[in-house]
Amino acid sequence: MSDNSALLVAVAAARAADDKKADNIEVLKMPEVMADAEYFVICSAPTQVQIRAIVDGVTTALQELGVQLLRMEGRGDNTWVLLDYGHVVVHVFQEEAYDYYALGDLWADAERVSWA
Repeated sequence: MSDNSALLVAVAAARAADDKKADNIEVLKMPEVMADAEYFVICSAPTQVQIRAIVDGVTTALQELGVQLLRMEGRGDNTWVLLDYGHVVVHVFQEEAYDYYALGDLWADAERVSWA
């Protein structure tokens, strides 16, 4: 996947999360030290119901673009769901887990990409 294609997928994921009222949406262009992912999309929601809605919205939007979901981790009542699309990884956190793991801070050196 080219960088431009990965960017389009990341932006589509962020917009789909926004459509489902996700909070704290960030698209990070990952440093070259990351082995596989070119972009992280990070967002949060206050409840499990909203997390499921965001995950469903993102997976549906990307499926409509023909992007294959390679792996999903954290289904059910987990506070963190990871959607692995290869060069793009989407992280959907419940608010407390978002604050605890602080991936945006962990990857402070990653470039923030405008997605709106």
